[in-house]
Amino acid sequence: MFTKHLHIITLGFVAAMLAIACSGYEKVVKSDDVDLKFSKAFYYYQKGDHVKAATLFDQLAPLTRGTRKADSVFFYQAMTQYKLNDYIISAHYFNTFVQTYGNSSFIEEAAYMEAYCYYMQSPRPELDQTSTLQAIDAFRLYMLRYPASSRITDCQRIIQELNEKLMEKAYLSAQLYYNLDDYRASVVALNNCLLDFPDTRHREELMFKLLESKYMLAVNSIRAKQTERFQDAIDEYFSFIAEYPESANRKKADEIHQEASKFVKEPNDELTNN
Repeated sequence: MFTKHLHIITLGFVAAMLAIACSGYEKVVKSDDVDLKFSKAFYYYQKGDHVKAATLFDQLAPLTRGTRKADSVFFYQAMTQYKLNDYIISAHYFNTFVQTYGNSSFIEEAAYMEAYCYYMQSPRPELDQTSTLQAIDAFRLYMLRYPASSRITDCQRIIQELNEKLMEKAYLSAQLYYNLDDYRASVVALNNCLLDFPDTRHREELMFKLLESKYMLAVNSIRAKQTERFQDAIDEYFSFIAEYPESANRKKADEIHQEASKFVKEPNDELTNN
């Protein structure tokens, strides 16, 4: 019985303390005392209670505009949104901060955080990569503005990671057209992928598929365009074997070259379909 009563008393005490704490926070929210809000906003931020901190910083932003506290409030208003994983809003706040408070002691940190928020928004490769491109541009701008920063190495690493994601996006797009037998689109996509990302780890595969796509585009072309397109496939063959003479696809590549060469020398009406 005593244990049961003790449990009830304990629960009551905890509830009372929570009520007092909530009451204290509500008083701060309703207060007109800017200094109180300011100190409590940082108190909650340091405690890790970012929801309460965000509310108070949002209240303080218009109240401190034009004062010496303005940049601190704005910066931590952005930081609380970042801590709450709202990277879209925090990126917007950091961007506005950089445009507004160029002389602030927080300016370098805000510039980096803007870029990092775009990075955190970057999705998997098959999705739209607008945020990825924003992140790359923002990190490059940061490195130009702060070449002596200790974060330069991290920026370079992140940019490389994001470029690999863009490469993967281009590779997947090219692969899709290839799988759909849309050889015209496949040729364009594969060419663009190789031009934009010459160092891709998929280079050999992409070059061979480009050769195949050019050959199949020629096969399925009207007669008036076949000679030129078969010659294009032959040129692609020589580019491929020059770079990958020992490729596992060398035999298939040689076969494509032989068939394309036959047509260029002696056009075959049976190859004209469309």
